[in-house]
Amino acid sequence: MARYDFDLVVIGGGSGGVRAARVAAGHGARVAIVEHGRFGGTCVLRGCIPKKLFVYAADFARAFGDASAYGFAVGEVGFDWPSLVAAKERAIARLSEFYVRNLDGADVVRFAGHATLSGPNTVDIDGRAVRAERILIATGSHPERIAIPGLEHAITSDEFFDLPALPRRAVVVGGGYIAVELAQILAALGSDVSLIHRGPRVLRGFDDDIRRGVTDDLARAGVHLHMDNELSAIARRDDGTFEATLLAGDPLAADAVLLAIGRMPSSAGLGLEEIGVTLRPGGAIVVDGYSKTSVPHIYAVGDVTDRLNLTPVAIRDGQAFADTVFGGKDIAVDHHLVATAVFGHPPVGTVGLSEEAARAEHAEVGIYRAKFRPLLHTVTRKDEHTRIKLVVAGENERVVGLHIVGQEAPELIQCMAIAVKMGATKADFDATCAVHPTAAEELVLLRQKH
Repeated sequence: MARYDFDLVVIGGGSGGVRAARVAAGHGARVAIVEHGRFGGTCVLRGCIPKKLFVYAADFARAFGDASAYGFAVGEVGFDWPSLVAAKERAIARLSEFYVRNLDGADVVRFAGHATLSGPNTVDIDGRAVRAERILIATGSHPERIAIPGLEHAITSDEFFDLPALPRRAVVVGGGYIAVELAQILAALGSDVSLIHRGPRVLRGFDDDIRRGVTDDLARAGVHLHMDNELSAIARRDDGTFEATLLAGDPLAADAVLLAIGRMPSSAGLGLEEIGVTLRPGGAIVVDGYSKTSVPHIYAVGDVTDRLNLTPVAIRDGQAFADTVFGGKDIAVDHHLVATAVFGHPPVGTVGLSEEAARAEHAEVGIYRAKFRPLLHTVTRKDEHTRIKLVVAGENERVVGLHIVGQEAPELIQCMAIAVKMGATKADFDATCAVHPTAAEELVLLRQKH
């Protein structure tokens, strides 16, 4: 009988890997986890958590501007970027340490170093061989880069939250979640922001009405939009600033050029292909519904599989893997109807099908819309609107998509995703009494079908 040092070795100390390690250990497995840096992964260290803290800072900047309309004499307001960066660092350090304490409390053995698979059941950790009956890859993803002259002068979201100073002029390249969020943060905190995107609207894959609205919101926030365009080169000037050259139009002067064009699975250098693990072009690990790879005892969860790159999905996949393999259960995670949010200004919450996808999938589709100025801005008179779009299908008008742009959209969509996941119909929404005055009441008051 083969002898193993551990029942499970997890490679990667992010949200999915840590959850899987803890749950497997809770089921009685002997578990080790390998991480070459701090525990917490992209979400805790350089993604969701620092991003949301910076969003709060941007919200304060806007709130100070709105306060006078409500009778407050705020006076001159100063902002210190290094103080925000330091506060962020303290917060993520606490969370990273919390991950470590939870692992130690579950008796998971921690290894610091780089891991590679040197054999079917062998993990090499900087020269130390560890044998495992099962191996879980949870190495996440990293920012994508483009091959252009001067690429070395660009930063990504990995470096953004540690910039030593707020850039006076910033060029953001991309049109997805990260580009939209960081452009809005920079603009609110006082940067002169330009956004370069190769498409006509941001947020590819979202509902077209939402894409149009968010693109307009960026322009209203003062972001200079260079749509249907691309970055072709970056040059460093003698004064230490940069010049970003576009395929069309004049060059842009910048103190920082931020690439936010997507993320790639971090599967390279692990020795996966050498032992028969199948990868897709781009490096994503191919898995089945139980997160199993083409090699029976090797599994993968999270962004490295490029299934649905969201932290809660990685956590759910890690939990399901551990419960199935070590807990005697049979759990395949359902990646259908997963809600998500974009923390721009105003933020976006969405779950289910876009109108375009619904019409391609269903013979009978109905649309209900609402657009209104939120009560907050009836006093400030800001040109900001909440938008709600309900997509229904079939004779019973089952809700197959819900899209919200507005101040509380992320919180709303988390709650409404439960109803959509349960198969609620438009009649179920209509039968629910409204809470007034709220933006959410419009969800149960929509009457005009388009």
